[in-house]
Amino acid sequence: MDRKHIMVCGGANCAASDSPHILAAFEKEIAARGLTNEAQVLKTGCFGFCDKGPVVKIYPDNVFYAGVKASDVKEIVEEHIVNGRRVERLLYQPDSLQVRRELRNCGIIDPENLEDYIGAHGYEALGECIFNKTQDEIIATVKASGLRGRGGAGFTTGLKWELTKKNVHPGDKAYVVCNADEGDPGAFMNRSVLEGDPHSVLEGMAICGRAVGADEGIIYIRAEYPLAVHRLQLAIQQAEEAGLLGENILGSDFSFKISLSLGAGAFVCGEETALLNSIEGGRGEPRTKPPFPAEKGLFQKPTNINNVGTYSEIPQILLKGAEWYASIGTEKSKGTKVFALAGKINNVGLVEIPFGTTLRDVIFKVGGGIRNGKKFKAVQTGGPSGGFIPESLLDLQIDYETLTGAGSMMGSGSMIVLDENDCMVNMAKFYLEFTMDESCGRCTPCRIGTVRMHELLEKITTGKATMEDLKRLEELGRTICDTALCGLGQSAPNPVLSSLRYFHDEYVEHIEKKHCAAGACKELMEYFITDKCIGCTICAKNCPTKCISGERKALHVIDQERCIKCGVCHAKCPVQAIIKQ
Repeated sequence: MDRKHIMVCGGANCAASDSPHILAAFEKEIAARGLTNEAQVLKTGCFGFCDKGPVVKIYPDNVFYAGVKASDVKEIVEEHIVNGRRVERLLYQPDSLQVRRELRNCGIIDPENLEDYIGAHGYEALGECIFNKTQDEIIATVKASGLRGRGGAGFTTGLKWELTKKNVHPGDKAYVVCNADEGDPGAFMNRSVLEGDPHSVLEGMAICGRAVGADEGIIYIRAEYPLAVHRLQLAIQQAEEAGLLGENILGSDFSFKISLSLGAGAFVCGEETALLNSIEGGRGEPRTKPPFPAEKGLFQKPTNINNVGTYSEIPQILLKGAEWYASIGTEKSKGTKVFALAGKINNVGLVEIPFGTTLRDVIFKVGGGIRNGKKFKAVQTGGPSGGFIPESLLDLQIDYETLTGAGSMMGSGSMIVLDENDCMVNMAKFYLEFTMDESCGRCTPCRIGTVRMHELLEKITTGKATMEDLKRLEELGRTICDTALCGLGQSAPNPVLSSLRYFHDEYVEHIEKKHCAAGACKELMEYFITDKCIGCTICAKNCPTKCISGERKALHVIDQERCIKCGVCHAKCPVQAIIKQ
């Protein structure tokens, strides 16, 4: 009989949902039954089904159990491990559209065990690059694969490496930097890779160092990711002890060390030159480009900067070849992309799909559709700097150029789904407020322009705006796009401009009718008590401003002048007699 592997998700989401106790319960149960030769319990990284956690996978049966509790452990061991029967009530069937390349080892290996990574062909590509490939051959393979940066801009990875190498002369110091800042609301792709497969990033960085002529790598990671930080530190230590990082790797003349630099959570430090300033101990502000980091980067030395997802793809490209990697995707966007799917969606979590998959398939097949049977309204891609895509464009194939053409962007990979209860004007204001607060303040268009835009949106959502304000809002947004210093400032107006493009009627309704159809803008909303009221007085007793009056068993009335639109009466009414409009 094949030995079973009971793989318990050890990612941050499942860990917060009691997976450590589930892991311990499995270990105790297997030992108590004397089944250690028949089954092994392993802690792994994120499977991606975050909304279904804690998740347990039985290998090689390829069976997933979702929503597992410690109290379910005995039943799973008895039924599945001993009797060979699946526990039907806990079964979860993943969709078949996903192709796991970047997440290939997450949920498969123990991220804290170097031997597990080596068993999954880890560090083989690094050895090949050190002993059997020249720098130019490595770069040529990466260029031929079509891999583009996974941090958002989508610049060709091999070309960036080539530009860096051209600026590194014999005896020069050069750096390899990994951008693991991931500041987008709703984004956790990088975190999951670092928690579930940290060695893949280390190996990718070392291969880059070999290709461009650098001997030092730095991972800039947000301090809010303590589990990822811990596993990276452990992975670096393990790799150094095994001679896979540090001096004279694998007995060769190639040396490469990696260290961590912890960020303090500034969104602007996701911009590559602001990140470099932060590593150097300076203020996190973007630099004027050119010169680009490939020429003068960290400490004014040639520097290659890529995202976590980019580096993690490198080892398999060097092992399996450029043609293998480019065999899926679109003409200009090769391979797969990991998205953090969140919002009003049934299956919240990480999804990895080939470029060219439609938004409709991601949302309704992989994501399971909209929660509570609500109607889809829009999907926001690319984080706070991205845009809203309406239902009419759901059949767009996902790639860099398509999303940009639709007024959004790929970004790092967050994908937030909105339903009929979301107000697009209010959502645009929410994202703009984030980028306004996170502006480094160096350039006037971003520092002042976003504030002026927010003021106009505030007027619109409170019923105080005119159509002239709407015109000014769009003009100001386009001016900021054209004049801000860095990519973050230039893309800050995207949520506003895309919502104006596709949901212009909602803006007009807010301005001319002083009405928010979604009921999200409080100042444009009113609560009314209908004739369904039974006079129970519950609403009046719970109203914080005592603005509801009426006799017992008689129709009650809300004083609109005193109502603060808190919604308590609406939530407390036992017969749903209170409506908002």
